[in-house]
Order: sequence, then structure tokens, then C-alpha cells
Amino acid sequence: MSSPQVSPQTPGGPKVVALGGGHGLSASLSALRQVTEHLTAVVTVADDGGSSGRLRSEFGVLPPGDLRQALAALCGDDEWGRTWAEVLQHRFASDGELSGHAVGNLLIVALWERLAQRSPGVVPGTSDAAAAAGAATDRHVAGLDWVARLLGARGRVLPMCAVPLRITAQVEGLDPENPALVRTVRGQSEVASTPGRVRSVALEPPDPPACPEAVAAVREADGVVLGPGSWFTSVLVHLLVPELATALHETKARRILTLNLAPQAGETRGFSPERHLEVLAAHAPDLRVDVVVADDAFVADHPALVDATTRLGAELVMADVAWTDGSPKHDPQRLARVYAKVLSS
Repeated sequence: MSSPQVSPQTPGGPKVVALGGGHGLSASLSALRQVTEHLTAVVTVADDGGSSGRLRSEFGVLPPGDLRQALAALCGDDEWGRTWAEVLQHRFASDGELSGHAVGNLLIVALWERLAQRSPGVVPGTSDAAAAAGAATDRHVAGLDWVARLLGARGRVLPMCAVPLRITAQVEGLDPENPALVRTVRGQSEVASTPGRVRSVALEPPDPPACPEAVAAVREADGVVLGPGSWFTSVLVHLLVPELATALHETKARRILTLNLAPQAGETRGFSPERHLEVLAAHAPDLRVDVVVADDAFVADHPALVDATTRLGAELVMADVAWTDGSPKHDPQRLARVYAKVLSS
């Protein structure tokens, strides 16, 4: 199958930024790297479970798991790229303390530690907290750039924030005796797996500092892709970082929202496609979206989705973007063709 044609806007394709986390971001990156050579992933940093949660707690670093997955998705299709992608994703299985850790998580944190030893966080002769935070951000970005060089990654991976985040959610339906009662659930892993209905999410700290390189990438982009992915914990959280949200409002890029192929157990159980758009609008009422991409086979009520898309000021693009086996997963080749067309129009 031939690769989609890239846009003539820029040699090598348009400048595209993809925002998200986890498997959803991996799907969009796997498609977009077939469309452009100028690709940047901006990744959520709120994971608090598994290997990432353990490393975050032990070393006080950004959780590396979603960053690792994005790097793996940008590996090439040659033997070098495939091998490093597999190594990066490999998890140890044993009865010891390494069990459950992904090799890529350890590699990323090791580079961050090494860079911290080379350049302490505070500028010599000062105790400026902003300078310390800036130095920490520089180390996180530099470490990810080093890993990308090792892998031969076809793009850049950046954290959305300079500090680890905690997600909180307002959830109803957790008390069977009082189903209308709303409770606060804290932590990405708890929100993602809640048996209740998520009404809204917020971040702690409430006004986290955005990664400056991520903000610059969004402002300079020709296209910005948001979604697919865990809607509350991987997609909407980007809109809750003030500097990043402002950049998304003000960028001249085409803003493309990619819908999931099915509701997600826990976060969006029972959600219709249009409900996904409604909660996005509730979290970012001023955000303008240019294109909403949805799969025809997974949308039962087109008029309702058309109405919700129109309220966002966007164009609805229906296309076959799922695997042909009927599973609710995006096919990178099909999705790449849609992205190529949307970004070149």
C-alpha cells in the first residue's frame, strides 16, 4: 500500500503537533509520520500507576510511560527502528523489584538523572525558583531528545508540562444508595477506571507551567491534532494547561479533533460521539475546532454528530479509519490518508 501524499506547504510536509497520551496518541503518531517529516508529540504527564507511577514517586520526575509510548510510535519501520521500539516497550517480568518496569521508562529516567548531575537545577549564585523550574524543564526535554536520537525517531516528543500533574475528577454514581451524589476522585489511574460517570476533570496544581517548547510548537504549526485517546485523562487535560490552551486558541494551524471509535470503559462508558464533543466544549468553551474526524461505521446517528460538530464551528469528516477486523482501533494507513487530505485542504 502506497503512503499518502504530503502537503506541499513545507518541504517534507506540514508542521504538525499531535497532543494526547497512551495508545491514542500512538495511533495518531503512527499515521502522521507517514504524512510529514515535521512532527511533534505533546504528551500528558499525569500518569500515576504502574511503572510510571513508581518512578514518579521514587525519583520525583515526570511519569515517563506516555512519553515512552510516543517515542516508540515514532521509530522507523526498518530493522533499527523496529528493534528499538520493541526494546523500549519491553517489560521485565520477575519476582523482583524490576518486575513491571518498562525498559524505556528506565532509560528515560536514567538520562534525566544524568543530565541533572551535569547541570544542577538552580542557576549558580541564585535561588530563583523560576530558574530552577526552567532548568528542570530543559533537562526533561534534553533527555527525551537524546532518546529520540538513539532511536532514530521521526519526530520530537515533548511533555505538555514542566511538572508532574495530578488529575482530579467529579464523578457521580459511585454511591448505589445515592446515585446523584458527586464525589471527587483523584489520580489518573483511579479516574480512568472509575465505575461512576465522570462529569468533569481538573488538574493539580491548577495552573501548571507549560513546556515552552510545546507552546512554541503549537503556535508555529500548520496542523494540530487532538485525540484519539482516553477522553478525560489524555485529551481534555491539554486544554486545562493555561499557556497551552492559549496557544491552541491563537495558533493559525488547522485544529483537527479525532474521535474515538468506541466509548471507553470507565471514563466514557455510554458516551455517544456527540457527547465527546459536548464535554470538550464544556472544558474549553472558547476553543475553535476546524475539523472533526469520525469513523462512519462507529457513528449510529449522523445528524446528532453533525449538530454537535457545527456548534464547535467545525467540519465533520466521515471516513473509514478503523481496522477492517471490526475492532475499535485506528488503522494507521487509513488514518494517514484522512490526515493528508485534511492537512492539504
